Amino acid sequence: MTKPINTNEQNVAIQGYDPVSYFSDRPVAGNPQISTTYDGAVYYFATEDNKIQFQLDPERYIPQYGGFCAVAVSEGKLVNIDPETYKVTDGKLYLFYNGEFGNTKPQWEAAEETLRKNADFYWQKGGLIAS
Repeated sequence: MTKPINTNEQNVAIQGYDPVSYFSDRPVAGNPQISTTYDGAVYYFATEDNKIQFQLDPERYIPQYGGFCAVAVSEGKLVNIDPETYKVTDGKLYLFYNGEFGNTKPQWEAAEETLRKNADFYWQKGGLIAS
């Protein structure tokens, strides 16, 4: 079963943010001129070096749960994210919703281990509901 990836109308992931930049603790928007496609989604990068790093090991840099809100996935839902609301844990990138209905990152941080287990379960099981 193919897992969903959170992309925009142009099939760009992470709302155009550079996935490698999250690992230097400063997420930045990528440049559409510096891009690559992986697993059907387009990723933008701030630098050619970041693009090369990504291409060498894309699984290291892509966000967990297809780039959907990690808290929402733990509840069996697919919800869009704020690309600047994130956490890197154990070398993995988690993204969160932060908008009109609040910020889900504090909820994740309060019960990360349990929520990650729930999210992993729903992600493997499939059948997530788009919200």
